[in-house]
Amino acid sequence: MFTLVRRIQLVTLVALNLTVGWAQGGAAAEEPVLQLNAAIGEAMQRNPDIAAAKARWQSSRAKVPAASALPDPQVGIEYWGFRQAFNLGDAPETWYDVSQEIPFPGKLRLRGEVAAREAERVEQEYQAVPLRIVARLKEAFYDLALVHTAIDIVAKNKLVLVDFEQTAQARYAVGKGVQQDVFRAQTEVSRLLARLAVLAQRQESLRAEINRLLNRPPVDPLGTPQPIQVTPLQHSLPALNALLEASSPLLQAQLKNVERGDQAVALARREFLPDFAVSVGGMRNQTMRKNGYQVMLGIKVPLYYTTKQREAVREALAGREAATQDARAIKQELLFRLKDNVAQAQRGEQLVAILTEAIIPQARLTLEAAQAGYAVGKVDFLTLLSSLLTLQDNELELHSEIVEHEKAVARLEEILGRAP
Repeated sequence: MFTLVRRIQLVTLVALNLTVGWAQGGAAAEEPVLQLNAAIGEAMQRNPDIAAAKARWQSSRAKVPAASALPDPQVGIEYWGFRQAFNLGDAPETWYDVSQEIPFPGKLRLRGEVAAREAERVEQEYQAVPLRIVARLKEAFYDLALVHTAIDIVAKNKLVLVDFEQTAQARYAVGKGVQQDVFRAQTEVSRLLARLAVLAQRQESLRAEINRLLNRPPVDPLGTPQPIQVTPLQHSLPALNALLEASSPLLQAQLKNVERGDQAVALARREFLPDFAVSVGGMRNQTMRKNGYQVMLGIKVPLYYTTKQREAVREALAGREAATQDARAIKQELLFRLKDNVAQAQRGEQLVAILTEAIIPQARLTLEAAQAGYAVGKVDFLTLLSSLLTLQDNELELHSEIVEHEKAVARLEEILGRAP
């Protein structure tokens, strides 16, 4: 019976060591340290989403001068041949003219204002894209750091469990223990093997996600993430709400859309007024060797205003109302996200303090006492195993809360456009 159990144990430990080696990508000492600030700088330079947003902003800015410019003038030339029907003899004439359409005063300015507000809206959207990319990069970085830490903790506890299993076998061999203790130790080793396999898969997925944000091939090496420290919030919730009003690119983009709607309504109403066309022409009679000229003024009458201009005003009013309601909706959503992430960050700070100052030290003392008691037969193996797993869960919870705190801070930076 023990021969079979020992074979299973050896196979399990070998597989466990292979999994840990694959998950950690070789010796940790050989891996470079992945610095968060360096990764952020690389993402700002190479991420295609940021480049595309910048190009859209530059495109919208280029439309502003064109929107407020006069329509292109028209130049014409006309040649008349013989005019014998009028008994003028051979009298070829050449006519030439230049015409310019002139919108009613104020229309060009309003068209430029509409284009300018649109460009400002696109600029705010562009400002929001790097914030979103950096937030996603930080979240993936923190999760990767947590996975690395979890692998280290689980691998360390595997070695402790192996010692427990050997101790249980020695006690069973001299008749002071039970065979169930050996099986429990081997079962926990197998559970750690399964947990490490899950962590290894998660590690590879996070590396691919970070490489995607850095515009690298998914299999590029990254190194070991730098240690994470808790970043305390610098402002209270009311102060953060005020910052949201002033600096959030997501909110400012919607407010610029409302301003664009105001200008679009004013432009639609001005379309009821007529536009003008000025034409200046000249004539040259080759036979009589005389010149002439003419000046014409045309007016574009908005005759079909009931089906064109009036409906255009209704369209502009509806668009402005939609933009206003969108701005209110995004503001409420951002206020909720702000409150939610502040609550998560505050919870993280409290739990990190409790785990660091009370729970983990107490769990370590409990484990040490259980180890001493088990060595002299005063504590059973189940109590010893429970003490180890409790300490492991507490350590993992501590690092998880640190990561969740930093992820909440990263999301707040995305919302506010600045450090919270």
